[in-house]
Amino acid sequence: MSTLSEQAHRDLAAIREQKPLVHNITNFVVMNTTANTLLAMGASPVMAHAEKEVEEMVSFAGALVLNIGTLTDAWVDAMVKAGKKANRLGTPVVLDPVGSGATAFRTASAKRIIDEVKVSVIRGNASEILSLRSDDSKTRGVDAVHSVDEAAETAQVLAGELGTTLAITGPIDLVTGGGRVIRVSNGHELMGYVTGTGCAATATIGAFLAVDQDPVAATAAALAFFGLAGQRAAEQAAAPGSFQTALIDALYTITPGDLAEGARFDP
Repeated sequence: MSTLSEQAHRDLAAIREQKPLVHNITNFVVMNTTANTLLAMGASPVMAHAEKEVEEMVSFAGALVLNIGTLTDAWVDAMVKAGKKANRLGTPVVLDPVGSGATAFRTASAKRIIDEVKVSVIRGNASEILSLRSDDSKTRGVDAVHSVDEAAETAQVLAGELGTTLAITGPIDLVTGGGRVIRVSNGHELMGYVTGTGCAATATIGAFLAVDQDPVAATAAALAFFGLAGQRAAEQAAAPGSFQTALIDALYTITPGDLAEGARFDP
């Protein structure tokens, strides 16, 4: 068993034991999916975006997840406020820059959060990650128009510049903190046919970060776990509707031992 697999085993066991609270300021489309993902894997979700309560709420949390999928100015203000409070508390912050690069507002909002909040991990598809550095990178909504390999070198440089861990998800996921690079090859193509799987993967990273202070290893473990759940779900379902239900079941039934055995890391 590799060191990464052993750490993934410990992380999932810790989540099941500690049931960390993950504070999500996320989009309307995925709230139910994200909450059920966290519950099924053993964490505890809370969805709170009102600016008047986010500082108080994040003070109870083991991690904060920010997702700009259905953003407004008020939501971005709340995200920044919660993020700054999390920073003061030493609570890890995860950012999902949904659709960054597609519109100026989305790109500017993602960059504002990064500028004003110390973000532990940024997870997105290749185009979203590239847009954080390049003004001419475009996306088709949340669909990636660049491959993971095309973004790998840029991700390493950008992670170093931002002092954060970047996770680029695709057929093969890439995680880097600037120097260290881990590729994760768990997953299934049906995951791309269900709304919210990317956002759910980001929330999963939040849960793993709540129990593991190594952001690169925790992120790789989280993506391996979520991808393995996709593989298990595909064994039970042949179409998106039944796959979505099977995915939640897999997140609940995968054991730490299953994860250690099934995680596909290429460090």
